[in-house]
Amino acid sequence: MLKDLIGRSTDVVELPAGACVNDLLTHYGEATPRMTAYFSSLAVSVNQEYVLRDAVLQENDEVGLLPPVSGGLGQETTTVARHTRLVHESIEAVEIVDRLKQPSDGAVTVFDGIVRDNSRGRRTLFLDYEGYEPMAERELEKLATDALARFSIRDIAIVHRLGRLEIGESSVLIVVASAHRGAAFDACRWVIDTLKKTVPIWKKEHFSDGAVWADGEPFPPEVTASSAPTGKLQ
Repeated sequence: MLKDLIGRSTDVVELPAGACVNDLLTHYGEATPRMTAYFSSLAVSVNQEYVLRDAVLQENDEVGLLPPVSGGLGQETTTVARHTRLVHESIEAVEIVDRLKQPSDGAVTVFDGIVRDNSRGRRTLFLDYEGYEPMAERELEKLATDALARFSIRDIAIVHRLGRLEIGESSVLIVVASAHRGAAFDACRWVIDTLKKTVPIWKKEHFSDGAVWADGEPFPPEVTASSAPTGKLQ
């Protein structure tokens, strides 16, 4: 959304020594006043880690201004934490489930997110998913690691697709293996609910009469809690 608003997806900004995230937002609010409408719902990352808005910036920091997400890399990339992946090709759900299952499992719970043919009372033609890919990879890894720590499960796989998706294709697949069904159900639900709030991936819906970025779910309070930007943006 912000990329479409200002006409580019990356930028280089020089700020005074000691500047914080709020100062960066002030800079963009003055340069592009329409951006200020998004500031109350933004999360901010510095070097691919969520930060509060009073975080002090250092030279060469990489800052992400992240609208609420709607839940990445060329070729498929396998990360180190329990089968978390970002892909640009079709998600092979049956193969992933078969690889994850073990004889010790009493349950395997699967969430398969599918592109439907309607949204907002309009016929959907296709979807485009776009992500802040390095950070999305790290957040998927964290989700898998946290799920293993929170729930009595043996293993988990999380695969999210980017790029153009046609009707009926899978956008995200979560597979949880456990000795007991209760833990598998609980973990699967927690992962998809958290993913859609914290992993920086956005969805653009294409209709016969135009396209729109899907409204994301609000970030958790601990991600966005901070004072408002100072100066002209108050």
